[in-house]
Amino acid sequence: MKILAAMDSFKGTLSSREAGNAVREGILSVCPGAEVTVRELADGGEGTVKALYRDSSVWVRRTVQDPLGRPVEASWLVNNGTAVMECASAIGLYLLSDEERNPERASTYGLGEMIRYAVEDGIRSFVIGIGGSATNDCGAGMLRALGWRFLDEEGKETEPCCTGLQRTIAVDASQVLPALKECTFRIACDVNNPLYGERGAAAVFGPQKGADPAMVERMDRTLKRFAELMCRYDPGCSPDDPGSGAAGGLGFAFRTFLHAELVPGAQLIMQESGMEDEIREADLIITGEGRMDAQTGMGKAPASLALLARKYGRPVIAINGSMAPGAGSDLFAMCLSTVDEHTPQEEIMDPVCAYRRLASTTAGMMLAFSEQNSRGSI
Repeated sequence: MKILAAMDSFKGTLSSREAGNAVREGILSVCPGAEVTVRELADGGEGTVKALYRDSSVWVRRTVQDPLGRPVEASWLVNNGTAVMECASAIGLYLLSDEERNPERASTYGLGEMIRYAVEDGIRSFVIGIGGSATNDCGAGMLRALGWRFLDEEGKETEPCCTGLQRTIAVDASQVLPALKECTFRIACDVNNPLYGERGAAAVFGPQKGADPAMVERMDRTLKRFAELMCRYDPGCSPDDPGSGAAGGLGFAFRTFLHAELVPGAQLIMQESGMEDEIREADLIITGEGRMDAQTGMGKAPASLALLARKYGRPVIAINGSMAPGAGSDLFAMCLSTVDEHTPQEEIMDPVCAYRRLASTTAGMMLAFSEQNSRGSI
């Protein structure tokens, strides 16, 4: 039996690879003759670069600015001339303490530095995951690092952050890196929010980045005003396009300034990694995430994988760290949790306990799957 174990990370406890290894251990404890392939799964956020690592990949590491302008080492891969990046490597929320979170002041400048370094190294093809950012500057920092200038009413450059955008009345593209015209960008994006409004970048994602209600309102007004400014420069741009509000407006910036293609993150990663071929050939696919909830079916990695597996008629079982009430989807033959409401929180967050629970839950699932499969129930 060929089994593909493609697990998303259990954030705070197990990496995607560790979760996959636990599943493999559970399978082999019951079916020692199974052929188990472990693949890392991601949707554009944490783990995107690792999910696309190949034996031929080359790691690149450079010092860039973090969201608050401090030096941080960012890393990315080069796969056959394509740079594979995560924006969080430079501008991730995880780089800031709770007290430092301020999306009005945070900048995407470091991501622009990553892209500029790669372009200077001769790269012209990019795959970039934009999940997990600390920013809400509509990509102004990134664009500033690539040569765009944002000007106030006196013709002076504004700060490359959301606060600076509040005073921006003009955009100067005369110093943009010329080689960008030769570049293609595919952006792994796992949300479909517009740039502003009730479902926009500030309202939906601002609070988790440290914004209070007053800041959310200011940032939303700023993004709307900036979008109106950009529509005067480029009447074809649309802040309402799905994904424009991703990563504090990075989706809008990539589309409008860099003519990027926004692709559902998990879909892009499965295409780039060749996982679709493994899905087609597998007899069973096991996936899962740290917590399955109502958002799982809205484009998150396990659901995207299951949707692709349905194309080939392959059964998919989801084994999750935990499950919210009512979570689940008809995309999955089974949806399981490794914990229940009585499991102590310290055990849930302990990596060793999480690994053991995942392995034992998988073993029990394999017994049930084998029995149901023999009866033709799956």
